[in-house]
Amino acid sequence: MPARDSMEIRGEHLDDHAKTQDERIFVGDGLALRVLRRVPASGSGADLVAPYLLVHGLASNARLWDGVAQRLYDAGHASAAVDLRGHGRSDKPDTGYDFASISGDLLSLIGSLGPAFERPILIGQSWGAGVVLDFAVRHPELTRGIVLVDGGLTDLRDGFPTWEVCWDRLAPPQLVGMPLETVENYFHTAHADWPKDGYEGSLANFEIRPDRTIAPWLTRERHMAILQAMWEQRTAGLWTALRVPALIVPVDGGESDWARAKAAGADQAVTAMGANGIPVRVQWFNGDHDIHAQHPDELAGAILSADREGFFTGAVAAR
Repeated sequence: MPARDSMEIRGEHLDDHAKTQDERIFVGDGLALRVLRRVPASGSGADLVAPYLLVHGLASNARLWDGVAQRLYDAGHASAAVDLRGHGRSDKPDTGYDFASISGDLLSLIGSLGPAFERPILIGQSWGAGVVLDFAVRHPELTRGIVLVDGGLTDLRDGFPTWEVCWDRLAPPQLVGMPLETVENYFHTAHADWPKDGYEGSLANFEIRPDRTIAPWLTRERHMAILQAMWEQRTAGLWTALRVPALIVPVDGGESDWARAKAAGADQAVTAMGANGIPVRVQWFNGDHDIHAQHPDELAGAILSADREGFFTGAVAAR
């Protein structure tokens, strides 16, 4: 089993009443991932209800899941939110940002989390949705089910005919050296309805330097490598191959063309899974792309409702 060590996190405060274990877990080749683990005290291993593994989006971090993880904990579920390689407080190698490598990291991580996390339900947001979809196709025996939060439904290649066009349109802004105050003001203005957990989780996307400027934890070069892997991913084949239940949670953010593209992707996913007799459900939200940070109560409620109904065990019919 990979080794673990403890890590002091400076400049961060996990403001929840769940007992959060803030760990570094080694997943192979000297790579350590930062994991926020929350395990209710009532039981362990098979005695616990379904565990959850929470996977963030591109250039994001595990802290965006704080609100959802707290609600899962309150409902008696263990959860582990991970900073994927290159992100947040995890190690940042120069290579390994393709889907196969990221899925390999999650495979090792699940094996290291112990019996409380046997066959978790994987929840991924945005790029993280593509990650958990890829993982579930590769490792269905280790996956109880998946939840895709505003991701995994469209292919970048459909909107950008070449990789060069894609990078030109979607390259991240140059944020290194931006004053922290500017970032804080942006979040308070653009996301005024977000709870404290979501705001603090967003700030955790950045290294805060001694001079009170910021730098994204994910470098521009590694961002490029992930985005290219996303441009190369073809979701239609993944949906055809998927053999575990999937709760699809697209978000309508008011951009009609984008919402139509996601609706078409959801329809294709439902058709593909229905042909294979695998439970699938689509539940739309209205709000921001980071709906898990904006409305953690509502999102966790939808996931827990499906879980209680037996959706992830295939005990109820898809709808």
